[in-house]
Parts: sequence; structure tokens; C-alpha cells
Amino acid sequence: MQPKVLAVSASPTHSFSKETVSEIVLLKGLGVQGDAHCGQAVKHRSRAAKFPDMPNLRQVHLIHSELFGEVAKQGFEVRPGNMGENITTVGIDLLVLPKGTLLRVGEEAVLEVTGLRNPCSQIDKFQKGLMAATLDKDENGEMIRKAGIMSIVLVGGIVRAGDLITVQLPPEPHERLQTV
Repeated sequence: MQPKVLAVSASPTHSFSKETVSEIVLLKGLGVQGDAHCGQAVKHRSRAAKFPDMPNLRQVHLIHSELFGEVAKQGFEVRPGNMGENITTVGIDLLVLPKGTLLRVGEEAVLEVTGLRNPCSQIDKFQKGLMAATLDKDENGEMIRKAGIMSIVLVGGIVRAGDLITVQLPPEPHERLQTV
């Protein structure tokens, strides 16, 4: 199955969940037009308070819809945009992509994967216990963060549900994603 966009979401406020919309406009070097996290410098309130000039490596948040089915088995109901993502995907294992992967989304847009989203306590405010459901440990006891990945916009464009996603891996050696 060709990876594609299941839904797109945005919010002009720093609310946890984002409204699902028909399309989003990605702006080169900034993020999602009209979204609270759009900008060259970091916009996440906790980070912006400490490091206001830090580059915004979290311009566009992506989550794989397969996570929704996984957490549903634990009794949670999550829909596109509920966890604050801008792009909900289907058919792509976002968490295994290396840093620097390029995602060509739709006809024009190109995103560069910068790292993992670090789940925070806001997830539990949305649904109690959901944060634990988005965390796991691998066979070596290392933390697995499943709440999606973050990216920056290299080439802007319009993104809609149904748009295809093409993955271009960076040159080897590949660097594993860390939280950003």
C-alpha cells in the first residue's frame, strides 16, 4: 500500500487537539499556515519560555493512524487531530525513519524528518492513561516513543487527505530519531 495522508489538522491556539480540516498549507521554513506552532523559532510554550531563539524543528507533527488501532485495544478512542498532529498518515511506519528522511507529500510539499515527538502530560489530560499507552520499551530496555514524529518544511504546498507520501531516505549511515 502506498503511504498516504489520512487527515490534516491545524489550530491557531495552543490547544492540545487540532481541528481536522480539508487542507493545510505548508510554508517553507515555517510550518502550517495559521497553526500556533508555525514559525522559524520554537513555538512550543515550554521550550519557547527557556529558549526563545531555538530553531523550530517541530514545524509539522505527523502521527501514523495505526497507533489509533493499537491504543483502541487498550480502551482509548483517538481520531485524527486529537493528539495535536498536523498530518495523520496511513501505510508508513514513521517511527523507524531515520533523521533527515524526506517526505514528499502531495504534489509539491517536502518535509524533512527532524525527530520524535516526546509525549507529555497533556496526553493524559486528553485521556487518562493515554501517555503510558504511547510509550513502550524495546528488547534492550530503551524507551520507544510512539506519539509521532516532527519535521520541518523544505518545500511548501497544499496537503489534503488522500495525498500520496513518497519516502526518500538520507545517505547512510542513518541516524536514529531522537526527541526534539
